[in-house]
Amino acid sequence: MWFQTKVTLKNYSRGFHIITDYILNNTPHIKEISYGLLNLFIQHTSASISINESSDLTVRQDLENHFNKLIPENQPYYKHTFEGPDDIPAHIKSSIFGSSLCIPIENGKLALGVWQGIYLCEHRNHGGERSIIITINGK
Repeated sequence: MWFQTKVTLKNYSRGFHIITDYILNNTPHIKEISYGLLNLFIQHTSASISINESSDLTVRQDLENHFNKLIPENQPYYKHTFEGPDDIPAHIKSSIFGSSLCIPIENGKLALGVWQGIYLCEHRNHGGERSIIITINGK
């Protein structure tokens, strides 16, 4: 069985946001699959998706703080700054985290670990709506 849809996420503030429930609410077909794969692909170059800790808010705050320190804004060597000081740092962060995830499906559920959740990593101060293509393949 194959299923594909495109979802549009609302505007999120800069930071790391758990979107696991949103993805599950838009993929009821998962319940019909004994085994398979869920692929998520974000269609943007200044936001990314990731899997990480889903229960403790401080993990998301620490990630944002760390990556802002690791990849600071307003560096004199940046050339791609047309859209503001967060422009090229957002692209760098997006390249580090990536634009897709592949998650196994087992017995009608995502095979995430106990503490794992799907993150939207919004790297822009005003990123706008974000589109994710969801593809499911399974039996």
